[in-house]
Amino acid sequence: MNAETISDALKQGALYLSAVTDVPLLEAEVLLAHVLKYDRSQLYIFSEREITSDQLEHFFLLINKRQQGEPIAYLTGHKEFWSLDLEVNPDVLIPRPETEVLVEEMLKLPLPKNALIADLGTGSGAIALALAKEKPDWILHAVDIHPAAIKIAGRNARHHHLNNIIFHQGNWCEGLPALKFDAIVSNPPYIAENDPDFSPNVKRFEPLSALISADSGLQDLKAIISTAKNFLKTPGFLLVEHGFNQRKEVVSIFEKAGYTSINTFQDLASLDRVTIGTYQG
Repeated sequence: MNAETISDALKQGALYLSAVTDVPLLEAEVLLAHVLKYDRSQLYIFSEREITSDQLEHFFLLINKRQQGEPIAYLTGHKEFWSLDLEVNPDVLIPRPETEVLVEEMLKLPLPKNALIADLGTGSGAIALALAKEKPDWILHAVDIHPAAIKIAGRNARHHHLNNIIFHQGNWCEGLPALKFDAIVSNPPYIAENDPDFSPNVKRFEPLSALISADSGLQDLKAIISTAKNFLKTPGFLLVEHGFNQRKEVVSIFEKAGYTSINTFQDLASLDRVTIGTYQG
């Protein structure tokens, strides 16, 4: 740890990270920019600027934590979703790019200009904020069972000056007010506890309550699909994210609950990711 300039620190940081990531320089840039409160481009504009011992110590503390598997988003406290910079910490799940499929499909629905929308299990508020940004005339009700998540989502909404979101604490539909919604959206826990593909680092650092669900990952999906229809206008739409190998089971749950026009959409990796059903009453 004998770097004297920003350029030196970047090279050393990337070297240390090369054993744990395929993009060591990028991750070193993100961490050093966070420490220096720079944009990443400024790291190169000011590459020969001296770095203080305190800054260097902070940088390599983050490098060490990253080597132990801690996610970049928790180290910096930020994650981008739908071009929104979101505050995140270990109280909330880190938003994933595949969840943007939920937002894309919601925006395609034939909804009224002033639609009433619910987001169940909002976490950092990623889905609700993305929809509120794209549709300022929509009113969104975002629910989470964890008070800490509600606080983070609220801060994210205020940071982006999104005033068309109302937050509620509660468990899925139990947290909603007695209203009828044009559409309900949710990215619930859907990973089975014994899933062999479950990343050990995700299990170590991210909130398990937002990831793991009983009944082979289907318990929360069943709860949402069975109760959401009681809060939907007729017709109304329910969209849920699920595991890439759960399409058949999720479609069956929708059918048994009385939904029609059930379709599944794929993410950018061509994996089944989002299923939508229409409730006609």
